[in-house]
Amino acid sequence: MGKHTGNAQAVERDRTTGKPGAGRPAAPGRSAGKPEKAARSGLRNHTLSIVATVLFLLTLAGQSIAGHREYNQEQKEHGEPGVSYTQYLTSPHFGEATFENWESEFLQMAMFIFLTAFLVQKGSAESRKPEGEEGAGEEEIDEDPRKHRRDPDAPWPVHRGGLALKLYENSLSLVLFLLFVVSFLGHAATGAAEYSEDQTAHGGEPVPMLRYMATSRFWFESFQNWQSEFLAVLAVVVLSVFLRQRGSPESKPVHKPHAETGNS
Repeated sequence: MGKHTGNAQAVERDRTTGKPGAGRPAAPGRSAGKPEKAARSGLRNHTLSIVATVLFLLTLAGQSIAGHREYNQEQKEHGEPGVSYTQYLTSPHFGEATFENWESEFLQMAMFIFLTAFLVQKGSAESRKPEGEEGAGEEEIDEDPRKHRRDPDAPWPVHRGGLALKLYENSLSLVLFLLFVVSFLGHAATGAAEYSEDQTAHGGEPVPMLRYMATSRFWFESFQNWQSEFLAVLAVVVLSVFLRQRGSPESKPVHKPHAETGNS
C-alpha cells in the first residue's frame, strides 16, 4: 500500500509541476507535428521539379491520346484496322514523334549550357559578365573547384580530383549531350520503322535505319525542331536584356539597368 501511495504522490507532484515522472510516457501528439512539418517543407523545397514532372506527364499523356486517335483515323482512311491504345504506345508513330522532340530539347539545353561557359552577351540575365564590366571574373561559378578539395560538404569528385573531377566539372553538358545522342538515335530508329511502314503500304521496300538517316525526311524532321529551339534560346538571351520577370532567378532584378549582365 505504501509503495502505491508513494507512486501516486509522485505522479501528483508531476501534474502540479507539469513535468512527467520518471518512466512516464510523454503525452501523445506533442511531437507528431514535426514529421508532418518536415514533409511539407520537403515538398515545398522541390515544387519546381514536382510541377515540371506533373506537366511533363500530363502533356505526354495528352500527346499519346491525341496521337492514338490521329493514327487510327489515318488507318481508317487507308482501309487498315486501328490499334489499341497500348499497341499505339509501342508503335513507331508515337516513338518517332516523342524522340524527335526530346532530341531537340536536349540539344538546346546542352548547347546553351556549353556555350554560356565560353561566350557572353552584355546585359543578358543568361550570361556571365563580360571582361571589363564590374564584377567580371568574380562569379563563384568560375572559381577553381580544386581550391575546395578540403570542403567537407563538397561533392566526392571534388575531394577525389583528377579524371573524376574533370568529368564532373563538365558533367551537366556531357549528360545532356548524351541524352541528345540517345534521343537522336531513337528518332532515327523509330522514324525508319514508320517510314518503312509507309513504303510497304505503297508497294515499296522497307529501309534500314542508316539508309533512313540519309533521307531528306529525316533531316527535315530534325532541322525543323532544332531551329525552333535555338530561336527560343536567342529570344531568352536577348529579351532578358530589356525585359524582367519579378521573382524569377532567370531574370535580372526589375530595378537593374539594361546594361548590367547577369541576374544578381
